[in-house]
Amino acid sequence: MGGVPGARWQDDDQLHITLRFIGEVDRHRAEDIATALGSVSALPFELALDGVGQFDRRGVVDTLWVGVRPHDQVAALHRKVDQAVQRAGMPPEGRAYIPHITVARFGRTCGAIDGFVVNAAAVMGLRFTVEHFMLFESTIGSDGARYDAIDRYHLR
Repeated sequence: MGGVPGARWQDDDQLHITLRFIGEVDRHRAEDIATALGSVSALPFELALDGVGQFDRRGVVDTLWVGVRPHDQVAALHRKVDQAVQRAGMPPEGRAYIPHITVARFGRTCGAIDGFVVNAAAVMGLRFTVEHFMLFESTIGSDGARYDAIDRYHLR
């Protein structure tokens, strides 16, 4: 996308919608979570890119994102995933769920985001079918977060 000074843009293969943040867990808990996620049942559904936004930490923008619609189907899948993760021994997430695709992160400073808004307008309404969800392991490095797939769960 580009157009924002100081932005670290996600590589295309790293773009995803987070259904549930799990955090750091030991190997046994990770295996329990992977097994529990296998019990999640949902049909494939269609989403469209819709809107842009930002998250901030203590008043400083640290994330740019693209939203999706409709929210109801992805929110229902989020609830099922959250329930499965809780059955595996994790506490509820405890924050409002906002379905989005993180496209850029910032260090200490964020440039003007006007260029992002203009560029993102070109992809609004783009539709895609959600046919699976995945369990990822994230590793934080000097270039930001890297997501590696652990398991894939098909929607049927």
